[in-house]
Amino acid sequence: MAERKEIHGLQVATELADFIDTRALPETGVDRDAFWSAFSALLHDLAPENRALLEKREEIQKQIDDWHIARRNQPHDHGAYVDFLRQIGYLLPEGGDFQIETANTDPEIASVPGPQLVVPITNARYALNAANARWGSLYDGLYGTDAMGSAPPKGPFDRGRGARVVARARVFLDEAFPIKGASHVDARRYHVQDGALLVDDMPLANPEKFAGYRGHPRAPEAVLLVNNGLHVELVFDRTHMIGARDQAGLADVKLESAISAIMDCEDSVACVDAEDKVTAYANWLGLMKGDLTDTFEKGGKTVTRRLAEDRTYTGPDGSDVTVKGRALMLVRNVGHLMTNPAILDRDGNEVFEGLMDAMITTLIAKHDLQREGGNSVHGSMYVVKPKMHGPEEVAFAVKTFDIVEKALGLPANTVKIGIMDEERRTTVNLKECIRAARSRVAFINTGFLDRTGDEIHTSMEAGAFSRKDFIKRKAWIGAYENQNVDIGLECGLSGKAQIGKGMWAMPDQMAAMLDQKIEHPRSGANCAWVPSPTAATLHALHYHKVDVFAVQEKLMKGGRRAYVDTVLDIPLATYQKWTEAQKMREVENNAQGILGYVVRWIDQGVGCSKVPDLNDVGLMEDRATCRISAQHIANWMHHGIVSRDQVQAAMEKMAAVVDKQNADDPAYRPMAPDFDGIAWQAAHDLVFKGREQPSGYTEPVLHARRLELKAQ
Repeated sequence: MAERKEIHGLQVATELADFIDTRALPETGVDRDAFWSAFSALLHDLAPENRALLEKREEIQKQIDDWHIARRNQPHDHGAYVDFLRQIGYLLPEGGDFQIETANTDPEIASVPGPQLVVPITNARYALNAANARWGSLYDGLYGTDAMGSAPPKGPFDRGRGARVVARARVFLDEAFPIKGASHVDARRYHVQDGALLVDDMPLANPEKFAGYRGHPRAPEAVLLVNNGLHVELVFDRTHMIGARDQAGLADVKLESAISAIMDCEDSVACVDAEDKVTAYANWLGLMKGDLTDTFEKGGKTVTRRLAEDRTYTGPDGSDVTVKGRALMLVRNVGHLMTNPAILDRDGNEVFEGLMDAMITTLIAKHDLQREGGNSVHGSMYVVKPKMHGPEEVAFAVKTFDIVEKALGLPANTVKIGIMDEERRTTVNLKECIRAARSRVAFINTGFLDRTGDEIHTSMEAGAFSRKDFIKRKAWIGAYENQNVDIGLECGLSGKAQIGKGMWAMPDQMAAMLDQKIEHPRSGANCAWVPSPTAATLHALHYHKVDVFAVQEKLMKGGRRAYVDTVLDIPLATYQKWTEAQKMREVENNAQGILGYVVRWIDQGVGCSKVPDLNDVGLMEDRATCRISAQHIANWMHHGIVSRDQVQAAMEKMAAVVDKQNADDPAYRPMAPDFDGIAWQAAHDLVFKGREQPSGYTEPVLHARRLELKAQ
């Protein structure tokens, strides 16, 4: 039993109370007693409304289930279904046009398109890596991945591959920064003369793309360029392994890469109690104060990582130029569903974790808002709010931050909200969701995995769903992606807020990412999620090729491309003549992903993992991927595509596979052959009790089982 302190009617775990009192509150100017009084009022006053919103989710879901059950074995009447959703208040009337009123957003949100990282806040090293991923080496990204079509070499430096890297980088420079009458491929000298960059005495075709330099103008050590709002740094060093062999001494090409990074308190972490929450909040505090460090062993050496400094240059006119060295940091709070035992209310109930996150992460952000040269240069804080169902729930988030700002003495609308368009009731009412946060919204995005998990759970009784790979080929997904961008543009997000796209889930497959993920900026999205700093550097190439704001301007002239009617086209399997082998392959693939993720979540507290699939391809797994896989198996069992015994056998078979894949991990606890561990039981519950989970979410099962293990 955790030790607790009674503070203003709250029973607060001692370690959390001490963290707030001794680390988070000092230097914010917020009085301790006033803070705890306001915090208690927030948690007690808003809990009934929070609970009512969750009850409404369940009421609506039951109505939808009953509608489908009553029409079982009848042809699906799409028009009647849409009318029914309107009648029960699931699908709301769309109001008139409006423009968002969000003010004081930083350039990384409003005017600089680029990649976005999502990183577990509980891992200080990863958080620092993400923040510092604002700049990345194109040479390293090309050399150390399969981006050029072949696997990275092992062993000593491969000169031939190094030459290919340089050649590929020079092609990029020709595309983004062409030279009048010449090519970067042949360049032997870069120098600055009369405020202009000359390459072998030839100017750039677009001289305005030269942004600055460092060192002597006749032989600069670095040259700063800018294209489509993104900076590129040419690094010169003839002592460098590549620079010494390069005719111009070009040792590296550094790209402005992860423009923003979401420090995640939600899907990629395993925070179930006060101990975990303090770890998350302490790292957020270090980032906001700018003093977070992490020391670790790497290559036999002790390394200390800290936040990168800004970069300084001499501008073309001789003035000082400063470019940010860190990604703009957003924080993802948890959604409205979960409670946490870190704090109990006056009746002994766990408080809603989303309300707890709102108050504490905003308090911590005051450290940044009160200092120069920190995260936000415009005095804003950015909270990504996930798993909201419709405008009422968005309005509740807005109301929460209204109260938090007043309690902490912050100007109204300091806190900007990112609306994750990942639940179907939000998708079909997106314009009204944005309207509800019109003075705060700074971000909307799409996410196939959570969105599909909700799609399956919402329509569980409608019939059997297609195989996962085929679900994304159905009409609804294209409509969902297009509608998100179009409504965002209609509501005035261009130049004020981010319109984002979801994660590339295969961190080792960079050639495929370069081939496919360019579709995100081409779709009008000014940011998209990537799984690593290296992926951010490579994905940044797409934003040099595509002028996103030009794409958005063209889209705004064309009008909306998709409407709710198509979004509500349920991706059921109209053709079910699958062989037994095809069915079991689908179930085994789902089961293997669930088990590989859950066993680390429960046993090791790892909330985001690169889990090898059945073909040993590493896939980024988090609660969203787990949700879709669990709901998919539950749906197939429910509609008789596979039996309970077949699923049980598949899970036991895949547990042995996962055990083998983790055999080299000394901290790993095998699931087979006993199948009685807590991690196994958690995975089992997610599948066999999948239909019972609220909205199909994985959190209730995972949290309960993780707490069970920690209690041992």
